[in-house]
Amino acid sequence: MRICPVCSGRFGSFFPLPSSYIESQNLANSECSIEDFETINIGQYQCPGCGASDRDRLYALYIQHVLSRRNPGKLRLLDIAPTPSLSRYLQRLEWIEYRSADLVSDIAMDKIDITDMRSSYADGSFDFIICSHVLEHVQDDRAAMRELCRVLAPEGRAILMVPILLTQAHTDEDPFLDDIKERVRRFGQEDHVRRYAKGDFLKRLRDSGFLVEMLDEGEFKKLTRIPRVFKDHGISSSSSLYIGKK
Repeated sequence: MRICPVCSGRFGSFFPLPSSYIESQNLANSECSIEDFETINIGQYQCPGCGASDRDRLYALYIQHVLSRRNPGKLRLLDIAPTPSLSRYLQRLEWIEYRSADLVSDIAMDKIDITDMRSSYADGSFDFIICSHVLEHVQDDRAAMRELCRVLAPEGRAILMVPILLTQAHTDEDPFLDDIKERVRRFGQEDHVRRYAKGDFLKRLRDSGFLVEMLDEGEFKKLTRIPRVFKDHGISSSSSLYIGKK
């Protein structure tokens, strides 16, 4: 039995990753495999009830078992590049003051450039930020990381996630590469401008002012007291959640 923490549904299985993702990698002659990425469950990817991905479910578990134990009062949350299922879930939580932002998304409340949010958000505007699979799209990711740190309140936290290729020692990037086929081959998608290596991603976050905490399966077992927490919720055992603290 699989449990979705986003919609509370119980299912015999989640849907696998759509075959189009794998086919695009094969057509692009990519040098890596989807299995080489850190946080993705190819076989148990999407909730059949609400459409939540394995990443969405991972974030919901953290929100339920960590954020919900906050001090009384509204928690100001910024959701960068919101996904429909997680956005709906967050807006249902009465203790969250929800705001979403993106440069192009139709469902985002605010249109912002993540590398410069000064005209929209003052210093320390948010107690919690979700920035998931955004930074690999941004030309100047270091500027974006500094801005995320700036708008995070003292003692605030942020979910900071990107595709991390575990077989790669150094980040491969070219923010100004125009060749779409080459982008897909090197970075996995036509709108990606880099492919992160783990150590380099963590260093960039720390250089931008974040203290970084990595939560793996063992840490989630402690937080939730659920022995099979990743398996029960369709999350790969190799997954890690990165939390930036100010």
